[in-house]
Formats: sequence, C-alpha cells, structure tokens
Amino acid sequence: MPSSEPINIHQLSVNDLALMEGLLTAFGEAFDDVDTYSASRPSDTYLKRLLSSDYFIALVALKNGSVVGGIAAYELQKFEQARSEIYIYDLAVAAAHRREGIATALIQELKKIAVARGAYVIFVQADIGDDPAIALYTKLGLREDVLHFDIPIEID
Repeated sequence: MPSSEPINIHQLSVNDLALMEGLLTAFGEAFDDVDTYSASRPSDTYLKRLLSSDYFIALVALKNGSVVGGIAAYELQKFEQARSEIYIYDLAVAAAHRREGIATALIQELKKIAVARGAYVIFVQADIGDDPAIALYTKLGLREDVLHFDIPIEID
C-alpha cells in the first residue's frame, strides 16, 4: 500500500553531498547493483564539482527527509541550433515506494528545469524487458526504437 507521506522533490546543489550519497545508495539498491554505486564512490571534491556544473542535474524524491528515488541527468548543448536537450542517465525509485507517482513527479520537475534552460526535449533509454520503465516512458513520451553501441576507448 502506498505511503501517505508527502513527497518533496529537491534539486541537488553543491551543499547537498549527504543527499547525493543517499541518491547513489538508492540507485544501487533499486538497480540491484550496489557495487557500481558504492564500491568506488567519487570524492567530495569530485561530487561538489559535478553538482556545481552547468551540465549535470540531480533530483531526489524525499519522504521524511530520506531519499526514496531520484534522477541523474545531463544537459547536452547542441551544435546545429542554439538549444539543448536533457538526457536522463538514471532514474530509480525504491521498491517500497513504487507505484506512488514518484518517477512521474521527478520527470515533471525535470521538465520545469528543461524549460528554464531552453531545452527542446528530454530523452531516456530503457532496456528491453524493463517493462515498468517502458510503460512509464511510453505514458510520458514518444517511443523510438534505436540501437545502442558502447565503443571501447582503448587505443591500438
């Protein structure tokens, strides 16, 4: 049963290192990938630089002061026109708080930020088989089927 506690969506700033740590923990637990998000966490200096940048956006969903979900996104400045687009890199909600509208609330707040920054679109990828994510993004946007490639950076 969904909790009746109010959700507060907060955009992280350089002064929110504890919340950023909470976001990393929430991502690790939600994605069942704690090692990636906890084994080699960035230093406070790195996180402060990231949070003070003009290209990184981090939002957390708080209930009773605890992080129960969040978004990590990047603003990409375009070259063909004077505009930008926002890429949602990670979005997760703790298992105990799913189906409460938190992911939608996070995306709605990101839309406000995108408008303020002059972005023309927000885009996100979903893995085949991740039916909850696909359903959420289908409800909120237009689907494009694309291929994704990882290109190694080793130089021969």
